[in-house]
Amino acid sequence: MEAKRILAKLRTGEHPEAEEMAWFGAAIGSGAVSDAQVGAFAMGVCRDPLSEDARVALTLAMRDSGGVLDWDLDGPVVDKHSTGGVGDWVSLPLAPALAACGAYVPMISGRGLGHTGGTLDKLGAIPGYTAEVSGTRLREVVAGIGCAIVGASPDIAPADKRLYAIRDVTGTVESIDLITASILSKKLAAGLGALVLDVKMGSGAFMKDIVEARALAHSLVDTAEGAGSRAMALITGMDQPLARSAGNALEVAEAMRTLTCEAISPAVWDLTIALGGELLALGGLAGDARAGEARIEGVLRSGEAAERFGRMIHALGGPADFVGSWERYLPVAPVVKPVLPERAGIVTGVETEAVGMAVVRLGGGRLRDGDRVDPAVGFDRLVGIGAEVSDAQPLAMVHAASEDAAEAAAEALRAAYLVEDEGAEPPALIHERITA
Repeated sequence: MEAKRILAKLRTGEHPEAEEMAWFGAAIGSGAVSDAQVGAFAMGVCRDPLSEDARVALTLAMRDSGGVLDWDLDGPVVDKHSTGGVGDWVSLPLAPALAACGAYVPMISGRGLGHTGGTLDKLGAIPGYTAEVSGTRLREVVAGIGCAIVGASPDIAPADKRLYAIRDVTGTVESIDLITASILSKKLAAGLGALVLDVKMGSGAFMKDIVEARALAHSLVDTAEGAGSRAMALITGMDQPLARSAGNALEVAEAMRTLTCEAISPAVWDLTIALGGELLALGGLAGDARAGEARIEGVLRSGEAAERFGRMIHALGGPADFVGSWERYLPVAPVVKPVLPERAGIVTGVETEAVGMAVVRLGGGRLRDGDRVDPAVGFDRLVGIGAEVSDAQPLAMVHAASEDAAEAAAEALRAAYLVEDEGAEPPALIHERITA
């Protein structure tokens, strides 16, 4: 095949065949096509969507551009992917809860992107935790404990790394076909039998409305199924932070209080149970999602999930007693102060992306690649829509490295909250359930 012929099809609006997409995906990984050709390819796909067969073929070729894990285990290999939000630490309780129910979870996660927090940045707040492991070590931890939350090794979907870098500078990041291939090429390289997608929608999500979120959810589910992995998606709300904290160590602290049932974060608890129930059903460990939810809640309440989490942390370099003594290990910011509202009233809206960017500007995320992340900074005790606020009830507590940084973050948070005299109903957590 020739790159020029495939690019000509894309230029004229003619849909390439699945075999042509498979060839081009492999060529991106092998270097058989130039950066200019990859850029033209991304632009062509962006302006004229692919057929389902072509999207599956591209995804599989990108997956197969590097190593693909295979497993010989006594239970299903499953995972979850979230499209990103603020205060979303569902992976921390979900992976060990699934493991406690008999599933195996090689969770390949990422770092923060834009205003959204990254699971690996959260776990990086734990002293000694190492997310960069070899394939051999990943197999050992998953086989022995049932779960491991790690970063992608260099040989996982190298075609995606190259394509994403070019998409970033050619204005083609928003293509649903390319988003789908990017997400699934990495996830499916873990050798999954089942995958659940958490597609965020709202002011703190990349997909702002239900039409965009629904299109992405269907694309992800149908492509994963076409590539041989059972899949479903939940479209979930991100019109306010999911949890009461935003910032790496602060989110881990809230996760530990929830895992140990000391102080449960309601929305994260409910979403963990919903996603886990779906995965147990997809993986054959529960008769249906409702039965799966009961199993997930059971291992959370019994402490079995917390025990698995502690074993995973230790196996990947963290303290052996982290679950029981996490407060000793997490870093603490030198400045902690309340963020008072501009006026008393009831919270009726939150510009959630602005909350995430306030954390980034505190140093809790990256404004550019290579920035150092301060794990201690951020917000906790964030109030949600429908809460009453006043001089006696702040919007949140800000944790900062300096007084000036705390004041700037407080100002940004106040601007992100809409406070009025009349109340508003809290937004729905789960909007739609999408299957193939």
